[in-house]
Amino acid sequence: MTTQVVVVGSGYAGAGAVKAFEDEVGEGEAELTWISEHDYHLVLHEVHRAIRNPAVAEKITIPVDEIKSPESEFVQGRVVDVDTDEREVETDDGTTVDYDYLLLGVGSTTAFFGIEGLKENAHQLKSLDDAEAIHEDVRSAAAEATRSDPVEVIVGGAGLSGIQTAGEIAEYRDKHRAPINIKLVEGLDEVFPGNDPQIQGALRQRLEDADVEILTGDFISKADEDAVYLGGGEDEEPEELAYDVLVWTGGITGQPELADVDVEKDERSNRVHAGSDFTTSDDRVFAIGDTALVDQGDDDVAPPTAQAAWQAAEVAGENLARAARGAPLQSWEHTDKGTVISVGEDAVAHDVVGMPIKTFGGTPAKLLKKSIAVRWIAKVSSAGRGVSAFGDM
Repeated sequence: MTTQVVVVGSGYAGAGAVKAFEDEVGEGEAELTWISEHDYHLVLHEVHRAIRNPAVAEKITIPVDEIKSPESEFVQGRVVDVDTDEREVETDDGTTVDYDYLLLGVGSTTAFFGIEGLKENAHQLKSLDDAEAIHEDVRSAAAEATRSDPVEVIVGGAGLSGIQTAGEIAEYRDKHRAPINIKLVEGLDEVFPGNDPQIQGALRQRLEDADVEILTGDFISKADEDAVYLGGGEDEEPEELAYDVLVWTGGITGQPELADVDVEKDERSNRVHAGSDFTTSDDRVFAIGDTALVDQGDDDVAPPTAQAAWQAAEVAGENLARAARGAPLQSWEHTDKGTVISVGEDAVAHDVVGMPIKTFGGTPAKLLKKSIAVRWIAKVSSAGRGVSAFGDM
């Protein structure tokens, strides 16, 4: 009987692994079933563009049939259970799929860190629906606002997603001349925390130029339907910030459906422990992308970035084919090729491989950001689709 390989998830990890597996597997060696909640791949690192303009959706969603070969089967559904004893995956409509080898690439969900009221009242940015919902709330609030009573938007978390979200809302405000105030709230002392001061300073400057107010140094301690509260303690009242639209981008955690899967996971984040070859504590289950904590040696793990998932997917897909034929697996090591972040129509690039300047912005950074998206789209779909998306990235 032909070896059955199942890939779960259509993000960078899943889509990239499917392409790599199909390129590597020999005729008759294995059959692939690809399972995902959505019948498209979302170019997630550009989903913030849909906050400003939902019409961008057609450029950042790629149908799975453009990615996989006709020989591979696609099953649409959200995975709700994985039985590692029976080697069986179950979706939310009761469909079951048997596997000999399974790759989990279901991404992550937003971490709310137990902050009271935050999950109930904040938007997140993990899907196209999320971006469109933020757009609609900003649009409808702005339609009723005045210059004397503007819309108050708070974006919690000044990492990559928070910065790009604030930038897109600022572009929407300027394009529509809408009365909108934007506050970017970060509990640590600087935007893009933990990174080089050069890129932190460059991003802060562009956010300020976009008229985004930056509040650092106090964590959101509570939220309700009207306000967020910063700081506070036994002897101090928290600062109250009223809002009309609240977006939270403050961290990631593992998907809840992985909680009962019988593989070793991090207790705090529910993300799956995986070796540098993507194998888990179950030798028939592989894990990749935000789903996993992929070992990089010296107690380090791969970063939960699109760049890392792209790189890992190629090796993970090849390893699935190797496992199917009983060949040795390859190890993977993440190579940081630099960082590029957009702030609306502007962008900042830092430590980009091959570039003589450490940190730069302007047209070169903007074109680089566009080219990264185009290159990925072309890789998983076609050059024509990639080129057509250039203007909207």
